[in-house]
Amino acid sequence: MPPLLLFDLDNTLIDRNLAFRGWAQRFLHDWALPDEDLGWLSTLDCGGYFPRESLMRATVARYGLHVSLEALLRDYADTMIELISCPEPHQEALRRARSAGWTLGIVSNGQTAQQQAKIERTGLAGLVDGWVISEEVACEKPDPRIFRLAADRCGLPTRVTGDEGAWTSTTWMVGDHAPADIAGAEVAGLRSVWLDHGRPWPELGYRPTLTASGIPEAVTGVLDAPLHA
Repeated sequence: MPPLLLFDLDNTLIDRNLAFRGWAQRFLHDWALPDEDLGWLSTLDCGGYFPRESLMRATVARYGLHVSLEALLRDYADTMIELISCPEPHQEALRRARSAGWTLGIVSNGQTAQQQAKIERTGLAGLVDGWVISEEVACEKPDPRIFRLAADRCGLPTRVTGDEGAWTSTTWMVGDHAPADIAGAEVAGLRSVWLDHGRPWPELGYRPTLTASGIPEAVTGVLDAPLHA
């Protein structure tokens, strides 16, 4: 069975926070609002973990805007897709892992249409073997079921009678969000790499197998590690 390397999408393979800042700058400019309010929007965004609808409602209330919530959400979604990208060093790291014999997949929480569009626009669809998005499968990280579904999508036999756990011994999960990515890997029986983005590790009850500053370092760490857990 080939080894499997799974990746989170936002702020792991792609810089979602950079795209959000681009949207926020454009929004402030288009509505003739103070540039310094970029900090307010970025703080409220919480790295994408504050619900979009709530963010837009708070923004409309703060500025007294006469615009529908639906229009703001459409503009946000379209602009984020326009601004998102997968850096070339990340793409090269994926190609390096694939050349080394690894199967590659994406496990993303979020809305299907939005996340699918990101995967396709950035070229990631041609660099991985499969992906799963939480909305479409009605479960999300850290639920261990979503990691098995990702392995299935990537063509791994995860339900071979008498050998159901074999795929987990050669599977890694790479992500930036401890409760979703690293805790999820822990409960699914996978090894993990946490992208620290300059942050200290925040949890006491579990830890990643490895910590890395970015995707190239994470892939190198996985390729250098023993194949089996």
